[in-house]
Amino acid sequence: MDTHAPCVALIGLDDSRHLVVIACNDRFFELLGETAVDTQIFPIRFDALVADSTQRELREKLLACFSAGSPARPEHTHDVRNGGSWWRLSLKPIKRQNGDACADEVLVTGFDMVAQSQPAQAPEADASRYRALVDLAYDAIVTMDEQHNITLFNRAAENLFGYSSAEILGQPIVTLLPERFRAGHPHKVKQFADAYQPTLRQATPPRMDETNSVYGQHRDGSIVPVEIAVSKISFNGGVEFMAVVRDITDRARLMELLKKQAVTDALTGLPNRRAFLEFVQKLFGTTDLFSVFILDIDFFKKINDQYGHDVGDEVLRALAKIGESITTRPCLFARWGGEEFVAALPGADVGLAQSIANTLRQRIERRDFEHVWRVKPVAFTVSIGVVTREADEIDVDTLMRRADQALYRAKKSGRNRVETG
Repeated sequence: MDTHAPCVALIGLDDSRHLVVIACNDRFFELLGETAVDTQIFPIRFDALVADSTQRELREKLLACFSAGSPARPEHTHDVRNGGSWWRLSLKPIKRQNGDACADEVLVTGFDMVAQSQPAQAPEADASRYRALVDLAYDAIVTMDEQHNITLFNRAAENLFGYSSAEILGQPIVTLLPERFRAGHPHKVKQFADAYQPTLRQATPPRMDETNSVYGQHRDGSIVPVEIAVSKISFNGGVEFMAVVRDITDRARLMELLKKQAVTDALTGLPNRRAFLEFVQKLFGTTDLFSVFILDIDFFKKINDQYGHDVGDEVLRALAKIGESITTRPCLFARWGGEEFVAALPGADVGLAQSIANTLRQRIERRDFEHVWRVKPVAFTVSIGVVTREADEIDVDTLMRRADQALYRAKKSGRNRVETG
């Protein structure tokens, strides 16, 4: 057996929170004092491999890695001494899912320090060990030289980007980037190299820009959101850059969904109040002329009381569909809350805004719209209050209060009408 070879193991927890060995090499069994183990029975209970009093400290160190907050610490170290043997281990918590701060698995790597003090083996053996460790990694690992050409591409990188190591080695690193990022990449690398401070690595993970969330490009042209950490290393008298790249596609989709949900009304699919207020606030800074209106469904409570809330919900959905098509001009139609809807009309003066609002009101009154009703169709009407931004008006709340006052006048004057303010 190669006495310089590292021990490698992946440790997890079973349903009873007992340590289990998910996978490991023979050197890890040697560390634990085991010589003959059936590797077809993974996972193996850790305690089944050691005596009760043996490696107690290692067991405690491993359990500590699974405690809340452990992943915030990049790795733990632990020395195992037994008779004439001395192993130095690195215990690296791995977190694979969102949620609490607990690790999901722990990657154990270690070297026999006694063997390390003996004459080293040939460089080919060192390279073989290094390559084995790199290919064991779950994250993609890519290195490039000073000419920005790829010099290492592990198995996880092959899976992530769709290229084999044989065909990508020696190719420009920008091959893995979307077209729009390629021109600026050399400048990014220079900025990173000039600012790189390895002494700060423990406190600040290395990265190439203000955020380590960027984009890669798969061989088939699809864009892959990734998280990247970069290190600058000296190698054979020159400089290389090593990147650990993690696919965050699922996380990016979830974040996009959450962002959309935050500004979308769940029932109608329209922008919600928050989205509308943000839109109008931007109009204050980009245009002097715009109008808004507030719309209220007349006697909506009676509709709910007489036909039920399912019918009431369908009326809201029907109105949402009509409102989205009120004009071909750039505008935003949103649900304000309850049975109230709002519209923002950039570039529209009071006359145009009133005309658009009145056209919408008439279409609803005449039922001049198409909608696939999930229940029996119900006739309804609306009242609308319209206002145009005044020259000195800079406050969204003031503008919307004026619109609400105009709506109140429309309802007080008999409903099914448009009032301006």
